[in-house]
Amino acid sequence: MTDILEKSQARQRLRSLSEALDSGSLKQVARILNGGLSPSDIAHLLESSPPRQRALLWNLVDKQLEGEVLQYLSDDIRGYFLSQLNVQELADIIEDFESDDLADLLQQLPDTVIQEVLDTMDEQDRQRVEEVLSYPEDTAGGLMNTDTITVRPDISIDVVLRYLRRHRNLPPMTDSLIVVSRRDDFIGMLPITTMLVSNPASTVREVMDTDIEPIPVELQDTKVATLFERYDLISAPVVNDDGKLLGRITIDDVVDVIREEADHSLMSMAGLDEDEDTFAPVWKTTRRRAVWLGINLITAFIAAGVIGLFEETISKVVALAVLMPIVASMGGIAGSQTLTLVIRGMAVGQISGANVGWLLNREFLSGVLNGLFWALVVAAAAALWFNDMLIGAIIAAALVINLVAAALVGTVLPLFLKSRNIDPALAGSVILTTVTDVVGFMAFLGLATIFYG
Repeated sequence: MTDILEKSQARQRLRSLSEALDSGSLKQVARILNGGLSPSDIAHLLESSPPRQRALLWNLVDKQLEGEVLQYLSDDIRGYFLSQLNVQELADIIEDFESDDLADLLQQLPDTVIQEVLDTMDEQDRQRVEEVLSYPEDTAGGLMNTDTITVRPDISIDVVLRYLRRHRNLPPMTDSLIVVSRRDDFIGMLPITTMLVSNPASTVREVMDTDIEPIPVELQDTKVATLFERYDLISAPVVNDDGKLLGRITIDDVVDVIREEADHSLMSMAGLDEDEDTFAPVWKTTRRRAVWLGINLITAFIAAGVIGLFEETISKVVALAVLMPIVASMGGIAGSQTLTLVIRGMAVGQISGANVGWLLNREFLSGVLNGLFWALVVAAAAALWFNDMLIGAIIAAALVINLVAAALVGTVLPLFLKSRNIDPALAGSVILTTVTDVVGFMAFLGLATIFYG
């Protein structure tokens, strides 16, 4: 009930802010912005505003809130605001950042600026950030936070509790303490819930959980997200090849990975960046989309070239020109269904060498059955429409061929692209559409040439 009330109040504040903006009352805007909205709400408002209004709102945000707001912004917009700050302003903003969030922010800056910002930090904080920056952004090392609480296995629970009370607060998302040796080798986890109900005289070794598998520092971030989802983790330790503890990953960072991966898959199908700014300027938007439109134009010319090979046949039988789009469209849709299913299966780790054969066989049979069913429907419609049984039979055969080809290509293509380190979500749909267009036109017009030639 409290959550519902808070969300309702937040929506009301956003409406009041919108009304204040419309009326031009900047003092009221600043008061609502800094007094009633959370950093995430402010970030959402900035992302939902056109460029000029966005710049105005950012200038009204209190300096103390800028750092928190930046953490919630998309890379594209955050990068723009960062470019407007000098080194000292950056240093002031990042003062309270956690090491993983700070590393994410710094990676958007030029190397010279990164070094200047690092030079403003104290030795301990700089070492923590440099540790995270030393790993690729899309790995466990790039996600991890070096701010951890560790304990030794030979001390008592009572000693651990007294040690924790000396802290002003615990790092966010601390559900367990990490048990390590004197050389910082990972041993196990001590859940706080277990510690609170255990005998204070018991040792950490007696009550700790040793079944927890630490995450290798080089593991891909999407695989990290899969582990968190599979085992319902809130946090997990990160170790190097020697088993030495380096840091931990928390669920808030994993949620970001899941969201970014979903955005990436959706936007890549249109050739767009997952951080594409909804309100980006006209020239920037046009430039980004022009490349993808050019690629699609090339594929369209390939399909048009195939049609051109049968120009004479089409001129003899006008019905072919009318029915051609049906064959290509049905193949494209069938292929997209399979492609999407396989890409999703790959993303969640369900597809491997052991089950690809079964999946390929299933898609082949599905393509045959769907092809036969819809071939009968389209054949009957075409025969009645043009009063020509032959053209009905030709389009039926072409549909079966194209739907089977679409199913097979939709299954194999993403696996092939992945093996070549090419993103299936980005390149898959374009290649698939080209293949189904070419196969569909070839089958339909080729058969028509044979029988009407």
